[in-house]
Amino acid sequence: MAEPAPGVAGTDRHRGAPIREAATEGGSQPGQEKPSRKHRATKKNSRKRSPKPPARKRAYVCSVRLNDEEKALLTAAASAARTSLPAFLARSGIAAAQDLDNTVAAIAGRRETVSELFSARRDLKRVGVNLNQAVKVLNSGEWPAELENILAATERAVQRVQKATDQLLQQN
Repeated sequence: MAEPAPGVAGTDRHRGAPIREAATEGGSQPGQEKPSRKHRATKKNSRKRSPKPPARKRAYVCSVRLNDEEKALLTAAASAARTSLPAFLARSGIAAAQDLDNTVAAIAGRRETVSELFSARRDLKRVGVNLNQAVKVLNSGEWPAELENILAATERAVQRVQKATDQLLQQN
């Protein structure tokens, strides 16, 4: 069997594969060593945090369900705070828990305001029914006896809705 020319890969007798890598294959070249780790292109250095001590390490996972709007709002807030969404949720939850008087008052105030809006809406519906009946009487050519009371009730219900709406806007 003939010997291969110098610098050219020979073949393995059993499989016909090259004995060593050819120079044109893109691998390391014969006689050339691999670049050391120091000379390889390195990724941009990222900031490394020191690990939390075991006492402060978060070991519990809480699952939270959000709709698309809530997730978008919280993700934007976390991004503005330059933190991840889970970290933002944990920190804001802890901050709320540490100031329970303020948190409970805000939640209770909002619930009261929403409750007032629903109540005023029910009143407006009743007043609207009465107003429609009064208009029907007016269209028949008569003056309804309760028209002034109906108009006053309408004004009160509208004022309640306006006041509750203003309170909600101030809370945000």
